Amino acid sequence: MVEKAALMLFVFMGLASLAVIRVYGDDSEVVQFSGGSFSEEISKMRALKASLTRRDSVSSSAPPPQVGSSPRVYLATAYGADPTGKSDSTEALLKAMTDVFQGASNGFLSEGIANLGGARINLEGGNYLVSKPLRLPATGIGNFMIHGGTLRASDDFPTDEYLINLSPATNSSSSSSSSSQYNYEYITLRDLMLDSNYRGGGISVINSLRISIDNCYIAHFTTNGILVQSGHETYIRDSFLGQHITAGGDSGERNFTGTGINLMGNDNAVTDVVIFSAAIGIMVTGQANIFSGVHCYNKATGLGGTGIYLKMPGLTQTRIVNSYMDFTGIVAEDPVQLHISSSFFLGDAFILFKSINGVAKGVNIVDNMFSGSNKGTDIVQLDQGNGAFNQIDQVVVDRNVANGMNIKATMARGSVQGNGSSWTVDFSNVLLFPNLIKQVQYSLSTSDESSFPNHALRNISGNHVVIESNIAVPANVFVTVDQGLSS
Repeated sequence: MVEKAALMLFVFMGLASLAVIRVYGDDSEVVQFSGGSFSEEISKMRALKASLTRRDSVSSSAPPPQVGSSPRVYLATAYGADPTGKSDSTEALLKAMTDVFQGASNGFLSEGIANLGGARINLEGGNYLVSKPLRLPATGIGNFMIHGGTLRASDDFPTDEYLINLSPATNSSSSSSSSSQYNYEYITLRDLMLDSNYRGGGISVINSLRISIDNCYIAHFTTNGILVQSGHETYIRDSFLGQHITAGGDSGERNFTGTGINLMGNDNAVTDVVIFSAAIGIMVTGQANIFSGVHCYNKATGLGGTGIYLKMPGLTQTRIVNSYMDFTGIVAEDPVQLHISSSFFLGDAFILFKSINGVAKGVNIVDNMFSGSNKGTDIVQLDQGNGAFNQIDQVVVDRNVANGMNIKATMARGSVQGNGSSWTVDFSNVLLFPNLIKQVQYSLSTSDESSFPNHALRNISGNHVVIESNIAVPANVFVTVDQGLSS
């Protein structure tokens, strides 16, 4: 269609080429061309025809967009960072972080925390070598993200540091410029791989508020994969952590060290996280934290590993739900307000209460599944090496199921039958705490219609319940006991 239109235009302009009308305002004039001028006009018309025939293909494809960055997106390579990982990118990335800090803000989040409006450092899918921690130049900012690439520690990276360190720069004169009680708020670390190169840790979050660590893969740490100290509400989700990259059954598992996640603060959440190699999967020394969908196979209990260690004797206030403890268990020191439910324990993994001051209060261990290898392992155990548990109140261990492991509980039911005046039901194999029964309910029924015996509870020592009657009768005795009710 375009070629036909061009041809018609060519013919028309050829016929009209003897005269050209030029209009200037209201005046016009006719100009006659010589043969040479006519040839020039013909050449111009041929060029016009060619351009018209190309117009359709040219107009169908838009010009490529110009590459640039908005004022709040900071591209790592624009600062000279090397995305191949061959050269050190530390200073380039620190310069980008400085520019983020000095960028325009839009009001405040919490008092003293400047709102950066969603500024981002985009690592552009690169692999960057760093020789010292990536740290903001000062505190007092929020609503900012680092995402989309890999950071790898150099061979001379400090062994006591972290690749990303959200804490005040100790050598900065402006490190305490913020009036906030927190260092940072609403900073997101997303879609990152952090390779600590067996030199220090991955991420450190110090005294900050509402930090999000999302879809990160943190490996080769020697201290902590993630450290959270003080502050509130750091949310760690959809991430993978391991000192060594393995999928289980590693020949060097006995030598695994380090801690996957170290929570030294309150009100944090770990959700849908896998910890596949470390001596301790999650260490908790803060209160009111929640764990959901966590899979720990970091180091088997039989090799000295612990999946989740609640090292906070006293007010624990921890909830562990819908998690998978894979050959490694949970340790809780003097648990107070601890809830563990709807979780799966594989490979003889168990829950251990460790006595520090002999306290266990407000504990629920319910509706879990345990699977073992018929080695006689109890699903819940006590470590009373520092003294016996002697302050036990509102502890419920019940409704758990086990295959190849021994059920332990704080509530139990049993029965016995016989012809005599004394009946004993032994609960020592199932009750969790030794020599402790706080409540007994029983019923005695006899088939001897000629007698009406008097009977009573006579003894509960050693977790044995003894029922006696004043005369010998054939009887069935049903007993329910509870260790955990309030005194």
